[in-house]
Amino acid sequence: MATDDQTRTELEAAVYRRLVEHLRARTDVQNIDLMNLAGFCRNCLSNWMKDAADARGVPMSKDQSREIVYGMPYDEWRAKHQKAATGEQKAAFEKAQASQKH
Repeated sequence: MATDDQTRTELEAAVYRRLVEHLRARTDVQNIDLMNLAGFCRNCLSNWMKDAADARGVPMSKDQSREIVYGMPYDEWRAKHQKAATGEQKAAFEKAQASQKH
């Protein structure tokens, strides 16, 4: 399917918004689980958002980019939803980090 650049950008933006909304709803899925399975997490998405803003000269702080992804201030999300990583999660993270570069 061939699309023009504007349509492609709009579709990609819609997919991104849907992914972010999905992650906001799935607070039971911890960032370490995402990192272990997919090699990226909510923090990565917020970093990529800030990188894109920086590349376009759009002022955006790290806290602002995190709030875009988390739907609330990061510290608030952590207090409400983040759990301490288990030994198993930490071991899987170390193993995944050894084989992944992001």
